[in-house]
Amino acid sequence: QVQLVESGGGLVQAGGSLRVSCAASGFFLRSYAMDWFRQAPGKEREFVAAISRSGGRTEYADSVKGRFTISRDDAKNTVDLQMNSLKPEDTAVYYCAADLSLSSTYVSGVYSAMDYWGKGTLVTVFS
Repeated sequence: QVQLVESGGGLVQAGGSLRVSCAASGFFLRSYAMDWFRQAPGKEREFVAAISRSGGRTEYADSVKGRFTISRDDAKNTVDLQMNSLKPEDTAVYYCAADLSLSSTYVSGVYSAMDYWGKGTLVTVFS
């Protein structure tokens, strides 16, 4: 069964750090570019970060650039999002998504391009 499972969400004070992880089962992440999206209460799901199959290319939303870092470990079949200098506006459910790619450098960050989604993990940042 194909599955993406996020973990690591929680409650953190503004300025703090949190690392969320995404573990895949039933398929191998090495064939996929991987993305993180988030959805805040009452808002649409938005792109956060993406990493290519090779790991050599990453893209970030302007709102998180310089604070968040996406990484992947294909041996463990996982992808992580390290979040530093967190702000209350980062509060959201964070979703990982897999985007099947023939190119080692491809990333899209496009919601409709994703092939698989996790169910999300809640990150709450309080001031």
